[in-house]
Amino acid sequence: MIKVGDQLPATTLMEFSEVEGGGCSIGPNPVDVAKSSAGKTIALFALPGAFTPTCSSKHVPGYIQKFDELKAAGVDEIWCVSVNDAFVMGAWARDQKSTGKVRMLADGDATFTKATGLTLDLTGKGMGLRSNRYSMLVKDGKVLSLNIEAPGKFEVSDAATLLAQAKG
Repeated sequence: MIKVGDQLPATTLMEFSEVEGGGCSIGPNPVDVAKSSAGKTIALFALPGAFTPTCSSKHVPGYIQKFDELKAAGVDEIWCVSVNDAFVMGAWARDQKSTGKVRMLADGDATFTKATGLTLDLTGKGMGLRSNRYSMLVKDGKVLSLNIEAPGKFEVSDAATLLAQAKG
């Protein structure tokens, strides 16, 4: 399992782009984790799935609300990672009005999730392999803090916890 001091897995996530520009076409675009995290401080949080009740009502909105404070604390980008496809994550971004604040990154085949070792097997509930709910502060691709949520809880992976860690 990934831990404080480790580098993020060298994988590719996908991001849905609503507009063409900067070399990106409309639709799913690859995001090389190593290149995209290089030289940046990132507040990364992962969730079991898009459009889930707690994630939609508390988790993503919390990061959107704390956007300015996280930026002021030195965070360059906020990433939300979920085992969904880029189209679902794009729809969720529109629903949550997160554009420009939280990058909604798809881990469609769970490659990133498996590489972190933070998997949640929901096969018995018909949802397959998902991600645990967690947050981490990452600087230049290296994990500075890691907050893994206990099953059924919403205590340590929220924006307020990560903001306190970003402030030092």
